[in-house]
Amino acid sequence: MKQGARAREYEDALHWLVSAEVVTKVPRCTKPALPLSAYEDLSAFKVYAADVALLRRLAQLDISSFLHPTQLFTEFKGAFVENYILQALTAAFPVPLRYWTSSDNRYEVDFLLQHKNHIIPIEVKADTNISSSSLKAIKRLHDNDFGLRIRYSLQNLKLDGDVLNIPFFMADWTEKLITLALQRSV
Repeated sequence: MKQGARAREYEDALHWLVSAEVVTKVPRCTKPALPLSAYEDLSAFKVYAADVALLRRLAQLDISSFLHPTQLFTEFKGAFVENYILQALTAAFPVPLRYWTSSDNRYEVDFLLQHKNHIIPIEVKADTNISSSSLKAIKRLHDNDFGLRIRYSLQNLKLDGDVLNIPFFMADWTEKLITLALQRSV
C-alpha cells in the first residue's frame, strides 16, 4: 500500500480478497466484553494471509528458511507464527476473531476469541521469552474475570492459574483444550 494511503482507497480490493478467502481481516476491539461485535473499531484492523504457505510465497521466502532459520526468518517468524495460529483458530471456531490494544497503544493482545459466554484473550509468542505484559494488562485494565487467557508458544502444555499455554503443534486442539481448562477452573 502507498504510504499515507486511506483505507477507502483499498476498500473494494480488500473486500474482494476477504470474500475470496485469500485474506482474513481482524478488526480491533475497544473493550473485551460480550458481545465483541458491539465493541469493534472498524477504522483499525489487521490483515492476515488465509494460509501460511501463501504467506511464505508472498514473502518470497524459500522453504529452506524454515528448515535452517536465517536472520531473515528470525525477523519475520512472529508474523508467520501469528498467521499460523489465526489459521488454526479460524478453522476451529465459527466466530470472527478480533484484537485488542490499550487506549494508549502500549499493550496489544493478538486475538480475542468469543467462545460461548467467554471472552478469551490470546497471545502468540514466537520467541523463547514468553512473558506477556499484554495478557496481564488486559486483565488489570478491564478488571475482567476472563476465566481463561491463552498463550501459544514453544513451551509445553500447561495451565498456570487462568493462563493456558498451548504449544504451537497443538493449535488444532484449542477448542478441546479450552473446554478442559474451563471445566478445571470451575
